[in-house]
Amino acid sequence: MSEYQYYEFVAIDTPLTPKHMAELRACSSRASITPTSFVNDYQWGNLKGDPADWMRHYFDAHVYVANWCTCLLYLRVPKNVFDAELLRGFKTQTVFSVEQTKTHWLLGWELNESDNYDRFAEEDGRGWMGRLAPLRDDLLRGDMRPLYLGWLAGVSAGEVDEQAIEPQPPPGLSRLTAAQQSLAEFLEVDEDLLAAAGFSDRQGSKPDSESDAERDVWIAALPAAEKTAMLKLLLTGNTQQAERKLKLRFLTWQREQQPVAKQETRRRTVAELHELAASAAEARKSQEAVQRKRAETERQAKRETYLRTLAADFDRCRQAADKLAERGIASAYDEVKRAFVDLSDAYALCATRADFDQKLVQFMARHGKRGALVRRLADAGLWKESLR
Repeated sequence: MSEYQYYEFVAIDTPLTPKHMAELRACSSRASITPTSFVNDYQWGNLKGDPADWMRHYFDAHVYVANWCTCLLYLRVPKNVFDAELLRGFKTQTVFSVEQTKTHWLLGWELNESDNYDRFAEEDGRGWMGRLAPLRDDLLRGDMRPLYLGWLAGVSAGEVDEQAIEPQPPPGLSRLTAAQQSLAEFLEVDEDLLAAAGFSDRQGSKPDSESDAERDVWIAALPAAEKTAMLKLLLTGNTQQAERKLKLRFLTWQREQQPVAKQETRRRTVAELHELAASAAEARKSQEAVQRKRAETERQAKRETYLRTLAADFDRCRQAADKLAERGIASAYDEVKRAFVDLSDAYALCATRADFDQKLVQFMARHGKRGALVRRLADAGLWKESLR
């Protein structure tokens, strides 16, 4: 199988200039290039450029997928969104990386050498950008869950020591956004480990009524000049900037209101997370067993209803089987076999096997010379020569 690589880049904050597009075109004659995107795939060659360097100069988001079980997401966000110390706590050896430029943070999430060969045998990379690009909006609002998912993917990949302490778990790990769920899927984060990480929500979560009251207090105390400034941002189309500023100020205020001892949810070791993940796995398997049992009960109930219908109208079923058998072709014989398997079950439920055998003998009196049909019924355990 040939190599396959998919590259997609998106410019969000600032469209590409004609000069930028010409520079990118010089790197690829067949790529699809617009003022906001670059898309290309390669089956024999490679990108004539460094994706990280393109992110520094041109783009805000990048998705890369290769059929040797590797995929990568880059997002570029302004430096004022996060501070260096906070980002440092989420970094891993290779899975989640952080690079600083003069004006931005370049954040990278990478899955390398996945064992999910079936996924990458079918994966062409298309569609991931639409699912993952909203993560940038999450980050611009100060949402740290994508950062934590990068660290957790590093734990899944075995890059983090068992005694290491997790970074401060952000609220909402048990109720990820659609884009964050896609990131967990993209990076193949262990589902039980993700469930374990979400247990932190139970420690620090507040009732909705309490959270609303807290927001009301903060809004009431916000200076009129700042409210006016935020409204101007909204009216001029800078909704993202307004939301980011408001949320960051609110989060800062929340931290200031809390006693020092209660500012953070208790941070767990990787070993503790693995123990919680084992418990989550047991609970998941138990729930799956309950669901399978419920589904099987429903399936059996539906089949019983169907079988009772068959038993009540055997003559119509036999007439349909007669017409099929008279076609004399393999597919028709297969349908006859399936029909008589169902009828056998119907008689076992509503009458006796002897009643069914009697009906089958009548049918075989007409079709017993059709060798291929006889073999099918015999293989299904329905017909024996002793029944003649």
